[in-house]
Formats: sequence, structure tokens, C-alpha cells
Amino acid sequence: MADLQALAVRLAPLGFAQAPARAHLNLTPAALVEHALRRQEGTLTDTGALMADTGQFTGRSPKDRFLVKDAGTAESVWWGDINIPFEPAKFEQLHQKMVAYLADKEVFVREGYAGANPEYQLKLRMVNELAWHNLFCYNMFLRPAAGADTSWAPDFSIICAPGFEADPAVDGTRQKNFAIIDFTRKLILIGGTGYAGEMKKGIFGVLNYLLPHQHHTLPMHCSANVGADGDTAIFFGLSGTGKTTLSTDPNRGLVGDDEHGWTPEGNIFNFEGGCYAKVIDLSQQKEPEIWDAIRFGSIVENTRFVPGTHTVDYANKSVTENTRTAYPINYIPNAIEPSVAGTPKNIFFLTADAFGVLPPISRLDKSRAMYHFMSGYTAKVAGTEMGITEPQTTFSACFGQVFLPLHPTRYAEMLGQKMDENPDINVWLINTGWTGGAYGTGSRMKLAYTRTMITAALSGVLNEVNFKQHPVFGVAVPGAVPGVPSEILDPRNTWADKAAYDQTATELAEKFVRNFEKYANSASAEIMAGAPTVAVEA
Repeated sequence: MADLQALAVRLAPLGFAQAPARAHLNLTPAALVEHALRRQEGTLTDTGALMADTGQFTGRSPKDRFLVKDAGTAESVWWGDINIPFEPAKFEQLHQKMVAYLADKEVFVREGYAGANPEYQLKLRMVNELAWHNLFCYNMFLRPAAGADTSWAPDFSIICAPGFEADPAVDGTRQKNFAIIDFTRKLILIGGTGYAGEMKKGIFGVLNYLLPHQHHTLPMHCSANVGADGDTAIFFGLSGTGKTTLSTDPNRGLVGDDEHGWTPEGNIFNFEGGCYAKVIDLSQQKEPEIWDAIRFGSIVENTRFVPGTHTVDYANKSVTENTRTAYPINYIPNAIEPSVAGTPKNIFFLTADAFGVLPPISRLDKSRAMYHFMSGYTAKVAGTEMGITEPQTTFSACFGQVFLPLHPTRYAEMLGQKMDENPDINVWLINTGWTGGAYGTGSRMKLAYTRTMITAALSGVLNEVNFKQHPVFGVAVPGAVPGVPSEILDPRNTWADKAAYDQTATELAEKFVRNFEKYANSASAEIMAGAPTVAVEA
């Protein structure tokens, strides 16, 4: 047990009049695994990873995520379906109930950081009801150096108690589970859900609010890597577009796989100390770095074993398709620490266009970069979610709409400013989706071709080729990419029925324009100039 007197001092600012009697502070991964096994929170796989279930919730619950609306946030937050307001008094009521709930529980306290750049770092303190959640925090957030004094006052804290359920009629929540951020109290409350990702994304939401406000720093939902010559690349993309796969390159150092900041000085830095990767259909052949990272100290969520063994069956989606692993970033051999790099030379927007319209690679000018950034487009295909039987467009502003406390134009304008300050930056739109027709007719773009195109962009080879403008989306399409058949570069050429391509391209462009209507009154003329050239009938 931890020194209760020392813990009481640490927990007092979090509302605890005294430390819970069975409290643990900053335990090692090995100790946390022992506690998790003792408490029957999980079991070990044959590679030594801890396998745990998240219970009823196998993903985030966006409709149960709230921000406290008070004098500090009323005028600055982008309120609506994404950022749902919560009353300060109700927050305080829930806070007191959660503290009382944990008073006689065994709890696990951890201290760490968010932000690998010390000048933009948040000191964190986390109180967990579950040992494996505390291990998740150890893996995902930055770990203080051995022997470091962490008795500081935190910049933000998390209280996470999956066993505590709200009473919606009394507490102001929608249902029994909730994740609520209070920027004034600098506190996140999470209850009624065992999904660990709520903690990770809660802090991401905090940084998405604080960094633009306080530090003129652009927060980004992206992965990042760096070449031997110090050239940095960042990769934006929604689930299923290949963000983790394409940024995990054995020839380049991994800065981080999900969340980064871009400072006024031009540097980028990872927010986290670990990776939280999907593992559905994971194989050693396709993703060897992630495969090898799943070992003692790592966590796998909601997976199942091959019957009669402790070997994970990564094809098993009986619990959820959102099976995941969480591990420290240093489990990836080519990860760089500290996770800081220079100004990006190349920015990649990844999309899995199931309509087969967008080129496999194209270059964006500033207007189109801001427009496509705000659009955050990809497409879901049959089988990815229940009820989807044909391709559906998905638009998520800045490739992370559900994590944006501010209006998307704020982030897009910051990206445009970065491009003005660094005119040598190239922004690329990469279609990892379909070619030769839409889903069901065409075929998925070969991963080897996509890797070759990205390598060509990174190496500067594409600076020497001619480009032509796409007639609908206006993006610049290269005439040649070494190692890639030239006939696939122009998507229209891959369709047997050219008229069908033209019609589908127009229909997709109309969907872009209709999606953007909700931003039209807020977006600048320069952003609007990046729209596809299509007339939409009223």
C-alpha cells in the first residue's frame, strides 16, 4: 500500500477528504498485472500480454460525452451534438458521489504527462478503480523518469470508476455511463463504462481546447514519423484508412501513432507515451511491429483465444470489431524518444474512397488542403457496421470531429497558417480505397502501390513529374510515379464505363458540398475555394 498521508495530500485537490484505505501509487506494470490477475480483471495471453474485457461498452459513447458549460467555456466551445453542455452543479454532484463511492474501494493512482515537449506538457493524475485501467494509463501517457518527484499539483486529473453508475433523472446524464470534462476544475469524470479509450480521448479533448487557446499550437489527430535525414511526415485518417499501417515504416522513426501538436516554433510532438492500435485481423506478416509489441506489459481488449489455448484469435470479432492493444511506444523498435520532431515536409490525408472516384495520390494547394482537412472524408463499406449494405460517406472534421471542443474552422485556419509559414510543405490526398469502380465492382488499391506512392512523395521524386488537375475535385494528379502502373493514377482511366465514373464523381462531389453547408457561414473564402467544382441543385 502507498503512504496514505502522502496520498491524502495528492488526492485532496481531487475532492478526497482522505485517501481510500486500499490505495496504490505509481505501481510498476508487473505489480499492476499481478493485481489485475488477483482481482480477476483479465488473464494472460501466451505472449504475456494482459487480456481484459471492457464490458458493455466496447468503444467510446459520443452521446454520453459532455463538457461543463460555465463562464470560461460558454463563448469558446463549439456547442452542439459533439460538445454537449453539462451543468456545473450537476458535475459537482456527480464528483462528490464518485468520491464517496471510491472511499472504501481499492484504487490505483498514477501520475504522468501528456505532451513530449516540456513547454507544452500537462501534468496528469489519474485515479482508477481497475488495476488494468491504471496499466493502460501507464502505457498510454508519458511516464516520469525513475525517481522523479511527482508530488506536484496536476494540470488535469481523471477519476475513472466503471462500477459507478449515474442516475440520469438525478445527475443530468443521458444514461448510466458518462465522460465529462470540466475545464474550470481541470477534472475529467468517467463512470459506468469500462472502455479505457475514454481516458485517452478525454485528455486529447483537453489538449484540443487548451493548446490553440493558450499556446497557439495546432493539435492533430494524426500519426507521425521521421526519416534518416530528419524529414518529418504526418498522416491523418479515419478508422480503416491505413493510418497506423502506413506510418509504421521500418525505414523511418515513429514519433507517434495518434495524437500530436504543432508548435509556433515549427516542431511537432507526440501527446502520448504509447500506442492504442486496432488488432482485428492482425497478422505478423502484415504488421510485424505491432505483432511483436503485444507482450508482457501490453494489454489486449475484448479479444478471444483460440479454443483450448491462450493464443489470441485476432480474427475473432464475437465481442466487437473494435479489438485493441495498448503498449508503451518503446515496444516499437524504431520509435524515437523523446517523441519530438521538426516541421513536417509532407502531410498525408488518407481516405478509403469506396466509390472509386478519388485518385490514389494527388497534391493539394492551400485552399484544398484546408477544405479537405475540414471535410475529413472516408467511406464505410458493407460489413464494417451493422446495417451498412452499400458504401456510405463519412465526414469527420479535421479527421477527429468528436474530439474538437472548438469550431473546425479554428483548426483549419491554423493548418493554412502553417502552410503559409512553411511554403515547402506538400499536402497529399491518398486514396487507399477502391479503383476500377466502386465497392462491389472495382478492387481495393494494392497496399504495395500505396506504400510506393508515399515513398515517392517522401523522397521528393514527385517534384520532378508533371501534374494535371482533376476535373471535379481540382486536386493535382501526377502523370507518373516510379514503380506504379501509370494507368491507375487517373481513376477515370480505370473504369470500363467512363460515363458511370463521371456520374459517380459528380455525386460524391455533391456529398462533399452538402456536408460543408454547415460550415459555409464560418469558413473563409479561401477555404471555400477548395470545394469541388459541382453545382448542387436546391
